[in-house]
Amino acid sequence: MRFAFKTSPQNTAWDAMLAVWRAADDIDVFESGWTSDHFYPTHAADPASPRLEGWTTLTALAQATRRLRMGTLVTGIHYRHPAVLANMAATLDIVSAGRLELGIGTGWNEQESGAYGIELGTPTQRSDRFEEACEVLTGLLSPKETTTFKGRFYELTDARCNPKPVQQPHPPICIGGSGEKRTLRTAARFAQHWNFDSGTLQQFIRARDVLHQHCANIGRTPAQILVSAQVQFTGDPAETAAAAATLGAAGADLAIIYLRPPYSPAVLEPLASALLELS
Repeated sequence: MRFAFKTSPQNTAWDAMLAVWRAADDIDVFESGWTSDHFYPTHAADPASPRLEGWTTLTALAQATRRLRMGTLVTGIHYRHPAVLANMAATLDIVSAGRLELGIGTGWNEQESGAYGIELGTPTQRSDRFEEACEVLTGLLSPKETTTFKGRFYELTDARCNPKPVQQPHPPICIGGSGEKRTLRTAARFAQHWNFDSGTLQQFIRARDVLHQHCANIGRTPAQILVSAQVQFTGDPAETAAAAATLGAAGADLAIIYLRPPYSPAVLEPLASALLELS
């Protein structure tokens, strides 16, 4: 099994998050680091809680590290036009020397969407828009010079993204979400990585099986999609490692350990030692 960590840029000082990433960059058991991408606090936090912007912090972390792969879990696609996001992703892939994982999802946060006047839409609209956005992203990030696309939500005419990302045909796309009819079908079509956010072991197994069925329906091999699951760090490295092992036995390739503030690099070595016993 493989391992990663996640630090949401919420209720934390920048220096604390930076210290964790710098320390993790020297611990080989962690193959990647992840942030989240929201503008308002999540997990029922006080709406006045401070939160740093996800892509800006990720770019800064790319310059502070040398080895870790990195991404957002996940960027709601309605936050930024996918052509803008494609250019951001290409630039960060270059800045990080090819270490970007492009984490995206349909979007769900009504509070921040409403506060900023960003249209969230109905579940069907979100799914339709997400599929179109995946088309736009893969087109612009691919080696072809221009992309033309006409959909309900997005329209591009001979659009360019130059320079192209280091990773080709594009940085790995990580799709987060467990919607059986649409999200997992879109993941089967576009993703190189699917992430299970939270839920029971039975829900993970169910979502994994549905993803594999969608892959079979379009003639894609499920093994082409990395399966990851987020594991809450309980404060006890052995307990957290045991939870990761359970998900690994159920089919997760990558356990992403979700750290909670206050962030401290001191938790990493004991955690890595416990995880190393599983690999």
